[in-house]
Amino acid sequence: MVFNTGSALLDAIVLAAVSREEEGAYGYRITQQVRGAIDISESTLYPVLRRLQKDDCLEVYDKAIDGRNRRYYRLTEQGRLQLQLYRREWVVYSQKISRIMKEGEH
Repeated sequence: MVFNTGSALLDAIVLAAVSREEEGAYGYRITQQVRGAIDISESTLYPVLRRLQKDDCLEVYDKAIDGRNRRYYRLTEQGRLQLQLYRREWVVYSQKISRIMKEGEH
């Protein structure tokens, strides 16, 4: 994608991806979902997950899968509220951008 993704948009995409999994999502799964929207590496994603955890938007727990621990992330109440805010803001923002981009397309 030719457009840069700012930190707020990246946070919104990650929170939305995590919210899709009721019991939480693990890092690889989150990476795959986010990559459906933007090009992102795991080295970029994990600092975002840590920041969202530090900001009380995500909680983390480990679960043993096939003898190995897998780290899962799920939304906290603060994370749900933040995602709702991002979703409302996205509607307004995307409509404004779409309107500008379509101007003159007659």
